[in-house]
Parts: sequence; C-alpha cells; structure tokens
Amino acid sequence: MTSAIRTENLSKRFRRTVALDGLNLDVPEGSIYGLVGVNGAGKTTAIKVLMNILRPTGGRSEVLGTDSRHLRPRNFTEIGYVSENQEMPDWMTAGYFLKYISALYPAWDRALERELVAQFQLPLDRKLKDLSRGMRMKAALASSLAYRPKLIVLDEPFTGLDPLVRDEVIEGLLARAEGTTVFISSHDLAEIESFASHIGYLDRHRLQFSEELERLSARFREIVLTFDHAPAMPKEWPSAWLQPESTGAVVRFVDALFDEDGVGAKVRALFPDYRDMAVNGMPLRSIFVALAKAGRAG
Repeated sequence: MTSAIRTENLSKRFRRTVALDGLNLDVPEGSIYGLVGVNGAGKTTAIKVLMNILRPTGGRSEVLGTDSRHLRPRNFTEIGYVSENQEMPDWMTAGYFLKYISALYPAWDRALERELVAQFQLPLDRKLKDLSRGMRMKAALASSLAYRPKLIVLDEPFTGLDPLVRDEVIEGLLARAEGTTVFISSHDLAEIESFASHIGYLDRHRLQFSEELERLSARFREIVLTFDHAPAMPKEWPSAWLQPESTGAVVRFVDALFDEDGVGAKVRALFPDYRDMAVNGMPLRSIFVALAKAGRAG
C-alpha cells in the first residue's frame, strides 16, 4: 500500500530538549490516521516537521512522496493544513479570505466552495476577527478543502469547540474525505474513535504503536476476576497486563494482547482459585489512559 506520509528515525531537539526521538511513521494512502498522545509527547512538533515549518535534527520524512524539507508552494496545492492556532488575516471578511486564497490554488473548485459555505453556514460578510473560534475553524477547513487536496493535515482541530460545532466540522470533513488521506492529531479521543481507520500512539517522544483501529480495539480488554476471598497478588505480572489492582475479592487489569483462546489458561496459572472472569471491551479513551499510566509507571 502506498504511503501518504512516511518517516524514518525522525528526530527533533530544541537544544537539549528532545521533542521527537526516532519516529517511524507510515500513514497509508486513503486512510484517516489519528495521532494521539499526552501533552508534550511531540504530536505538534511532528506535524510541523512534516509541513516543513521546523527542520528535523535527524532522520527523514516524506509527504506525498516528497522529502518534507523540500516541500514548496506547488506541493501545498495538494496538501490542506489546519492547525489549532491557525493564523488568518483577521482584517479580511470570510468571503474575501476565500476569494484571496482561491487564487493560490489552480484546482480551486468554486462549486465545492459554495457547498462548504452553505454547509458550514459561513457569514461571508463578517471579518474573521469577529468570528467565533468554531466559525474560524470552519473557515480554515473550507479554505483547505475547496481545492480537493490529496492530503489533509489537522493539528488539534477540535480544541475549544462546543459539541455541536465539533460534529459539524467532522461531518464536513468526512463528506469530502473520500479518496483523500486525513492525518489528524487530537486529544478528543471519543471523536477520533468515531471515524479514524488507523491510530498511532506517541509517548515520551516515541511512537509506541501504529495500527488499524479495529485491530487495536480487538487486542485490548479489561479483565475482572472475582474470588471467594481477597486473593494474594503475584509479585510478577505478564508485561502485557497493565494497571493491576485489587479491591477486596475483585482483581482488575488491562490485557494489551488479548487472546480469547488463551486468556483463561494464563489467568488460571496466576490465580488458580478465581471464581468468575468478566472480559470487557474498552473504548479508545480507556486504552489511552491505560497506556499513559503504564508509561508513567515505567
């Protein structure tokens, strides 16, 4: 499968501060890839290196087959980029802004622009500085979708948006995303889970895993064991069992490599006298929290 984004041992340092450490990322063409991680993990730094805003300290990265260090204006006619702190000419009206931007993109689609304006209910006669945060984000997204880019890069686009506006932004994005690769960083895990096809988890400036969301969801389970008495907790746990805790006659942990056929034998080996075992699926947010806590403990 062709990659829309690929990095090899990508690193970035700010003097002695490590921001990215050997990032190896592969974003399949046509995917909706969510990059998640705690604050300071390096998500925004990674995107800025990919967009040639920051120069890498080491390694390399490619965007649509071009070394990111060599991205030029002509390359950005195929890339839409919207960031959390999008800089926009506040003195322009929304309508003049779209007209101004359209001259920079040969493939600008006027009909699509009108559709986006109507869908986002953009007030074309109002200055950008007078728009709400949500409406400014819609204007930025419309300006990045109207020329039908091959790749859309979104850096924390949902921060500060109310739920209704967030849903409208996602709906507008997904309606135009067919055949387009979407690369998005966000803390809004519930929203990411609702539409992403792939997930990458960045922690301690390194990519801890990158895989299809369906596979990720299948391998994480919360295991709840019930006993007739308070059990003795083993001194050593399998490395894939995270967040073990004991409350009275109940033991809980997260199995990060869940195997439906083999979990019973593994549990019985450590807890031969357990009475009942419940296996619960986990939303992305719970998986994220389990990994983040395991990372801090490590």
